[in-house]
Amino acid sequence: MAAVTKKDARATLAKRRADVAAMFDGVASRYDLMNDVMTAGHHRRWRGEVVRAVAPRPGERILDLAAGTGGSSKPFADAGAVVVPTDLSYAMLAEGKRRHPELGFVNADALALPFADDTFDAVTVSYGMRNFEHTSDALEEIRRVTKPGGRLVSLEFSTPTWAPFRTVYRQYLLGAIPAVAKLASSNPAAYSYLAESILAWPDQSTFAATMAEAGWRDVEWKNMAGGIVALHRGVA
Repeated sequence: MAAVTKKDARATLAKRRADVAAMFDGVASRYDLMNDVMTAGHHRRWRGEVVRAVAPRPGERILDLAAGTGGSSKPFADAGAVVVPTDLSYAMLAEGKRRHPELGFVNADALALPFADDTFDAVTVSYGMRNFEHTSDALEEIRRVTKPGGRLVSLEFSTPTWAPFRTVYRQYLLGAIPAVAKLASSNPAAYSYLAESILAWPDQSTFAATMAEAGWRDVEWKNMAGGIVALHRGVA
């Protein structure tokens, strides 16, 4: 049997951390390109909504989890905040450091963060929450490192609000994304997991309830692109 390499490594819905890290190691070089291709560039506008929701102020400490190559972190630094881009994948961090040498990247697991209690004014997660092995445990760990009154902003693929469109969207995820990945991705196998993980992710209200159960207050969400993406907010 042939050995599995980074170019065909993929996680399963068990989301074991070693598998997730290996999978993202395999997509690091073209990760941002694939995001542009799959969303027709809209992911940049959606990430702009995260920055507006956080409303960073100079001197604030912001933890950007699942930061990947740091594109989601740079706007916080540009606003004068002290941002800590954090990711499980070494290859993603290396690519991020190459692109943004001014940022202080940290390799860390969202379920065991190497930070003291009440460290951050805000925590953000863009397209990463569904990849954490245990969602509730990650939400509790994020709350631990967030100051009382601090905020969590999570941007994640979600459930379209118009029922007839959900079937079309499902077909796109299961068919078009893997097909495009074969042409453009450095690790096409990873994008089959991507589609599966999006379809398995809870809808907006269910994830909001999970946040509340983990101790987050004043939980609310905003749908974008008809619910293809949702931005959830909560207060520690």
